[in-house]
Amino acid sequence: MQYLKDSFLDVQAKLAGGQIVIIEMQVLNVESFAKRVVYNTAKAYSTQLIRGEGYFNLKPVIALTITDFEMFDDDQEVISHFVFKEKKRLFEYPDPGMEMIFIELPKFNKQLDELETLTDKWVYFMKNAPCLEVVPSTMENVSEIQQAFAIANEANLNAEELADLENRERYILDQQGIFVQGIKEGVAQGQEQAREKGRKKGREEGIALGMREKALEIARQLLNVLDNQTISQTTGLSVEDIQNLREE
Repeated sequence: MQYLKDSFLDVQAKLAGGQIVIIEMQVLNVESFAKRVVYNTAKAYSTQLIRGEGYFNLKPVIALTITDFEMFDDDQEVISHFVFKEKKRLFEYPDPGMEMIFIELPKFNKQLDELETLTDKWVYFMKNAPCLEVVPSTMENVSEIQQAFAIANEANLNAEELADLENRERYILDQQGIFVQGIKEGVAQGQEQAREKGRKKGREEGIALGMREKALEIARQLLNVLDNQTISQTTGLSVEDIQNLREE
């Protein structure tokens, strides 16, 4: 796991052929998320070389993004694959270097008896993992899925805890609502502080202080759920503020 800018990536892997794959799972469709995916893909591609190395050493980068929301509203396909192509005639750019693949879990509605391909089985597993107590019999012959299930168990996540992951998006939205209420409370606290201090600018400073303290409180609750950039967008705090909280 690693950071690229302020966006948290779940996994960065290297395939046998040398291609780099960055895999991110995203619960909430936050502002500028699409730009973030492009940035992280380009960043992973451009930072491969050390000074003096030739461009021929660059390996292709594939960004695999799994979303728990519908990212492309006008398209009903579960998987979308973006590559560099000529705009009108649609032929591919030679040695494009970067690809982006999106899997939108809400669009996948196949049941166990409808799974046809290995891809179907993996997407089903990712969408339904929180509810699975055992690997379905139709997937028992896929050793990698068995291993993924075992890793989840080794991470001390029982079925109930895995089910809690389904509520992550609701939790984040709830926290945003709490933040709005917190702002109102912060204003009230700031006004009270202003009256007590009696300074000319006490009211403004008190309001700002109250709002900041409440924002910090909300941010601490989100540290284990969101990346720095998303927490910053949610609370109004700077990315530097969020990083300082992580280091406390």
